Amino acid sequence: MGMDKNTAQLSQHNVEILSKKIEIKTAKVGVIGLGYVGLPLAVEKGKVGFGVIGIDRNDCRVDQINKGENYIDVIVICVPTPLTVTRDPDISYIVNVTEEIAKYMRPGQLITLESTTYPGTTSGVILPLLEKSGYKVGEDFFLAFSPERVDPGNKRFTTQNTSKVVGGYTAACLETAKKFYEQTIVKVIPVSSPEVAEMTNVFENTYRAVNIALINELMLLCDRMKLDVWEVVDAAAKKPFGIQTFYPGPGVGGHCIPIDPFYLTWKAREYDFHTRFIELAGEINIQASYYVVQKVMDALGSQRKSVNGAKVLALGMAYKKDIEDYRESPALKVIDLLLKAGAKVVYHDKFVPEVQSHEPYTWEMQSIGLDEKVLQWADCVIILTDHSEVDYEFVVKNSKHVIDTRNATKSLSKVFQKKITKI
Repeated sequence: MGMDKNTAQLSQHNVEILSKKIEIKTAKVGVIGLGYVGLPLAVEKGKVGFGVIGIDRNDCRVDQINKGENYIDVIVICVPTPLTVTRDPDISYIVNVTEEIAKYMRPGQLITLESTTYPGTTSGVILPLLEKSGYKVGEDFFLAFSPERVDPGNKRFTTQNTSKVVGGYTAACLETAKKFYEQTIVKVIPVSSPEVAEMTNVFENTYRAVNIALINELMLLCDRMKLDVWEVVDAAAKKPFGIQTFYPGPGVGGHCIPIDPFYLTWKAREYDFHTRFIELAGEINIQASYYVVQKVMDALGSQRKSVNGAKVLALGMAYKKDIEDYRESPALKVIDLLLKAGAKVVYHDKFVPEVQSHEPYTWEMQSIGLDEKVLQWADCVIILTDHSEVDYEFVVKNSKHVIDTRNATKSLSKVFQKKITKI
């Protein structure tokens, strides 16, 4: 059923009012969740002249919302979307925030979700909660999904110059959301629905997870065949077409790559569909962490030492080089496996001064200094994150044995061949 004339006029009126506010930057913007996605977004909006309020779990900010001091025109949701211990989607943060928004929303507002989630969340979870307010989507308020595309540590592609996909629930929703993001993003890509935008997001990160799994499986095969997987990858990368380079490692980390494929797998079951390829990729990437631990055991065995009681130094806790984010880092899994095997493990990472306990891990650690004494103390050193600030020649010279999972010692391999094991 189409809208009657009066309803259509009201919808267009609200679109025009909010669009004008966005265009002249008098719209007030609220960003819920000030993590690595929300904070850069809030900063970019503020830079071009929008009035921005950041809302997080900080008591002061929560009090402002609870008082009903709502003069915000645009609300952007950037809350965490983790997995449960059984690897099912946990959208409780989205639900809780949306319920609070519904209490205080008013006509003429735009609500966009940026948190990674499964296709159908915007329309099937957020919309029903917002409509409990009595307002109608596309007429009284506007709803869209626009997935974050943030690559922490990337100095070339930032929030501003990374293209942005936007899917609105109605044509009016899309028009309003597109105009909002065009104020700060160089290129905005409209798609036909929130579901398409949601699927685009999980596909992008699943693509990376699957290709990382492919190279990790090649790593396992090359080890069996006594070939250097890094040499193979470097040679293949020189082909000018038909290949995108991915590198092996101790597993996958970050909020997106280890998590998004499971969101898609979970949703697929609703349609009696099993994403076997994706699930296999997840298994291989987890296997990579076990493979690294086996390499540690082999290195200790060559010294006639058992992993039980062995002293191990882990270099790097972050999931990628030169950043402080250690969410889902493969370093966590590797260290956990070593601790369970009885090893005495310490770590050094100037970007991650401490690791707080969280499921499924029960241990906490603090980073230690990196000097000759600690290197000589360790029976084995594992390079789990290849931070640029580390002097790897110094590390290798002063260590008994080094397991290099990131090819950080590439230039040292021939000189210190007997002291280095590359995965």
